Amino acid sequence: MIRFDLTTDQIPTAWYNALPDLAEPLQPPLHPGTREPIGPDDLTPLFPMGLIAQEMSTDAWIDIPGEVLDILRLWRPTPLVRATRLEKYLGTPARIYFKDESVSPAGSHKPNTAVPQAFYNKAEGMTRLTTETGAGQWGTALSFACRQFDMECKVYMVRSSYEQKPYRKIIMETWGSEVVPSPVDDPSSPGSLGLAISDAVRDAAGRDDSHYSLGSVLNHVLLHQTVIGLEAREQLALAGETRPDVVIASCGGGSNLGGIALPFMTDPEVRLVAVEPASCPTLTEGRFEYDFGDSVGMTPLMPMYTLGHDFMPPTIHAGGLRYHGDSPIISNLVQTGRMEAMAYQQGKTFEAAVTFANTEGKIPAPETGHAIRAAIDEALACKETGEEKVILFNYSGHGLLDLAAYDDYLHDRLIDA
Repeated sequence: MIRFDLTTDQIPTAWYNALPDLAEPLQPPLHPGTREPIGPDDLTPLFPMGLIAQEMSTDAWIDIPGEVLDILRLWRPTPLVRATRLEKYLGTPARIYFKDESVSPAGSHKPNTAVPQAFYNKAEGMTRLTTETGAGQWGTALSFACRQFDMECKVYMVRSSYEQKPYRKIIMETWGSEVVPSPVDDPSSPGSLGLAISDAVRDAAGRDDSHYSLGSVLNHVLLHQTVIGLEAREQLALAGETRPDVVIASCGGGSNLGGIALPFMTDPEVRLVAVEPASCPTLTEGRFEYDFGDSVGMTPLMPMYTLGHDFMPPTIHAGGLRYHGDSPIISNLVQTGRMEAMAYQQGKTFEAAVTFANTEGKIPAPETGHAIRAAIDEALACKETGEEKVILFNYSGHGLLDLAAYDDYLHDRLIDA
């Protein structure tokens, strides 16, 4: 067998909360004005109390609402696939598995949190959400989620991606969203996730009918994504594996990485690996300190690895990884030595993505190519040592709307940033 599936009644019914199991507790977020620890009331202009409670919860498990599960069943559980053709091509004794999150309506892992975020906002009377998006996968996911709950959605899309990926915009508009390039006040700027966050936060804060929704970084976002790792744990057992030796995922803000890695973090036998672009090396070259989540300084300050909130990354095709900071949870794991981090230039990641496409038949998103690169290198190391490691990585999204990037790579126009 190469594919391991769960039935729809085996979807996790509770999210795993990593906060109680961290070796060192998270430092509290700080108010952007007073620089004092924030409380729940400080977050109510942007988020519903249901999500604020999850952000600060110390409960080990948090039940998933039935209305959310009903929508997740449209695509969950997602398959776990053993990449036997890639193994054979590499000549490795390692066993490589990938969790296929590309089967969601939006084509990535992002709806796992978009749906509950829309649900909790709707439950508290909001009729409109604003957000940012880099490559477009998060904006696509929230557009889908808002449509399920009859909510309006306005997406501020990083301008470089807005111009590179027009079909992402069309999908968002098909689901009823309004999409504008960011930054709105500087058409000459390529934009960044930090600037788009500022645009979206400013919009939401000025309207009583609106809240802001974030696709990564925050504790409740990683919480919602743990369905990935919880399912993968059960599926690896079906495959006859005791545990993975290493869990790998790409990292921009940390949501897909946290989703697959956090359910394994209490097992000291499992290595956890974050993979980021060399052009935006937050974990590998950034500083661990308090910084704003946006570029203007409107959001709370969070303890995280950061390149500085005014950092402007190069316009690589992996737009979802062009973020100056990282999730406090992921940053905590790296700082305490529980998680490793590595960085690759985009030429190496596209080389790996094309290898994967030619062996396993699936065209990965540029972001996902980073995880594939690391998984391939891990498998090649096993070839040298003869170790039969179990490698698990998150196939966080497909690249069917990123073909211009592949065209650049295949015709030697790709800037190897």
